Amino acid sequence: MNEQQIRTLAADVLAGIAPEADLATVGDDEDLRDALDLDSMDFLNFVIGLSERTGLKIPEADTARLQTMRGLLAYLVR
Repeated sequence: MNEQQIRTLAADVLAGIAPEADLATVGDDEDLRDALDLDSMDFLNFVIGLSERTGLKIPEADTARLQTMRGLLAYLVR
């Protein structure tokens, strides 16, 4: 997946969890949870959705790496 595909995927997954959240307004280094007002369960569901849609197993220990868009891109581009 390239960067744009990951951004689109993340926005799609997020729309199913927090439809009012606009990922396009979040800077690459901002904490997604704070910027989008996601609670811990919303963020966990976001990570689960990314895992399901990409087919990648994302261990709980790696969720901290996905807290920013830059981290999410780096993790999923690999």
